[in-house]
Amino acid sequence: MVTWVCTFVVRRLAVRFSFVVLPDERRVHEKPTPTVGGAAMYLGMLVSMVVASQLPGLRPLFRLSDPVGLVVAASVIFAIGLVDDLREMSPPAKMSGQILAGTVLYLFGVDMLFFRLPFAGTTLVLSADLVPVMTVLWVVGMANAVNFVDGLDGLAAGIVGIASLAFFFYSHQLVHTGTIVPETSGPLFAVIVSGLCIGFLPHNFHPARIFMGDAGAMLLGLLIAASTMSVVGQTNQDFSGRTFFFFAPVVIPLFILGIPVLDTAYAIIRRAGGGASPAVADKNHLHHRLMRLGHGQTRSVLILWTWTALLSGLVLYPSFIRQGLSYVPFGVAALAVALYTFFGVRRHTETTMARRGEDPPAPGGAAAASGLDPARSDLEGSGPRGFPG
Repeated sequence: MVTWVCTFVVRRLAVRFSFVVLPDERRVHEKPTPTVGGAAMYLGMLVSMVVASQLPGLRPLFRLSDPVGLVVAASVIFAIGLVDDLREMSPPAKMSGQILAGTVLYLFGVDMLFFRLPFAGTTLVLSADLVPVMTVLWVVGMANAVNFVDGLDGLAAGIVGIASLAFFFYSHQLVHTGTIVPETSGPLFAVIVSGLCIGFLPHNFHPARIFMGDAGAMLLGLLIAASTMSVVGQTNQDFSGRTFFFFAPVVIPLFILGIPVLDTAYAIIRRAGGGASPAVADKNHLHHRLMRLGHGQTRSVLILWTWTALLSGLVLYPSFIRQGLSYVPFGVAALAVALYTFFGVRRHTETTMARRGEDPPAPGGAAAASGLDPARSDLEGSGPRGFPG
């Protein structure tokens, strides 16, 4: 609620002081749009932390240093993102700010102590030298994963909102089963992230009336990083389950945040393979490819939301259903979404044109018919100014 209300105020101020993103060849929006919506998220986070500190059931959490560390680190990364939204910082400068925010989390005790090797059944106890390194890498990775995927109206807020809500249910289940102690701050951080996204989405869904900017994207990345580290990085106990996820819970956030993580990895590999710097923006992110297939902004966003929900459900399912596990519904749902993603628009277009007596679109689907070349990689990204767009 606080984020939703504050966004009205932030939007008015952004328009008054000309904090807007103008349309150009990099971006998909068609009119000047206010930015720095992350300021409303930041205010919402501060109010949420104050309210939570006054709730009797949550007061034990605030006897620890984790909440203070989160607020300080969030303030650092928000300030860096805000400066970039207004003046455009260089990628190395922005990366330095992310490293500083991750270091602050480490100094306040929000860190990665244990790392479990997938499939190996081995838990690595990180040495004192590796703990800060892994903590900072986790923060930088999550911040940039969210920033990478923030290219369409409502995409980043929706994906992170679904992911954080799923992680809240997962971590709450771990508390319920005694795998992690009740004083773990991860569930609180996760539910706050979810609330920020839900409050911001009505303003950001297509057609967006305001963008979150790098200030909002990196803030969300840091919050989800802190939440996952508090849950999966500070326990060496196994949580019983039928799938590999529960024996390697450090992988849980990677699956729950599957879409932005995959998009980040693919973007880095794609740009490196083309001899370009990972900081050089392009229009080959997942959401750009969906639009070239003929999906508009709304459909592209809803498709990626659906994939995130499926990944989240796949992770959560075994933790709540202990007997009679069946993954067939997930497989059927994934197949249906995949078929619609790649064939739904083309078939609809051909049917409509046939009824009108027009020729079907050229090979390549809606992308070719619209004059967009799927093979092009020389265009810059459409997201708000950031690392990378």
